[in-house]
Amino acid sequence: MNKAGASAMKAVEIRRIGDHFELAPTTRPVPVAGAGEVLIRVHAAGVNGHDVHQVHNGGHPILPGETDLPGLEVSGTVVDAGPDVTRWKAGDRVCALLRGGGYAEFAVAPEGNCLPIPGALGWAEAAVLSETFFTVWSNVFVDAGLSAGESFLMNGGTSGIGVAAIQIASVLGHRVFATARGAAKVALCARLGASRAIDYETEDFADVIQTETGGRGVDVILDIVAGDYLEKDIAALAEGGRLVFIGGARGFRTEIDLRQLMRKRLTVGGSLLRPRSNAFKAQVAAELERKIWPHVASGRIEPMLDRTFQLDKAADAIACLEERRHIGKVALLVGEP
Repeated sequence: MNKAGASAMKAVEIRRIGDHFELAPTTRPVPVAGAGEVLIRVHAAGVNGHDVHQVHNGGHPILPGETDLPGLEVSGTVVDAGPDVTRWKAGDRVCALLRGGGYAEFAVAPEGNCLPIPGALGWAEAAVLSETFFTVWSNVFVDAGLSAGESFLMNGGTSGIGVAAIQIASVLGHRVFATARGAAKVALCARLGASRAIDYETEDFADVIQTETGGRGVDVILDIVAGDYLEKDIAALAEGGRLVFIGGARGFRTEIDLRQLMRKRLTVGGSLLRPRSNAFKAQVAAELERKIWPHVASGRIEPMLDRTFQLDKAADAIACLEERRHIGKVALLVGEP
């Protein structure tokens, strides 16, 4: 028995069945907080596109000492702190970014990757903040350097990333554009802060943005779609614009006319959050807590939780994401708070 009050925990693991992977309930030992880490009793866990990839493709490389359990973000109560932890103590309510292990009753997180739960948010709402907000901040404001007075386009406006990016950029004073499918989703993007939401099934978003900006274009684009969107992204960017890919709903291979990049002096890149260092993530956490968490606590920024599933129904949650039945985020309810 350890400070968690238990030696074993319920979890959901990925099992290889022939040529396929499946999610299945299991029992695992409770992890131990190492140096600079905290042990969290998980009350809810966010479900993300990365989890879908992990289930279907066997996942990311597992480093020595890492868990193979899926789940990159949780909310819960700190029950133990390892050596060198200075901020968190038993009983603290936190949301945390993980490298894995969120689909379980207990999880370990680096101290610097934990944040206090903003305001009066419930466990499920708090659980869907970390992976999404860290991703938006690191890509849009750190890597792409969206600055005061610049404009922003989110391709995939009602995704978990999209609803966060629209709100964050809007609350910080940027002119925001977003693409979505259908009138209802377009209206939601506008409610969240997009000055012009674009229905990509009936409108060419590059043409709309050129019209809306007087032919200038936008400064930064965050794209989870890729594929044939690349050409339109380039057309929608202003001179010196920056384009960041973090997903590939329409595929990861396409052609590009390099002359357009050269003429406009564009920067095109992409990134994955999980492989980045704990030190970088701690820097992002500190900036989020200072600049964004007050807006979440006040209600100006909403977590946009779409629905929840019990932990043992994790496969249903994954299917929900695959079939794009959600708007915003999906969470797993884990144990009793």
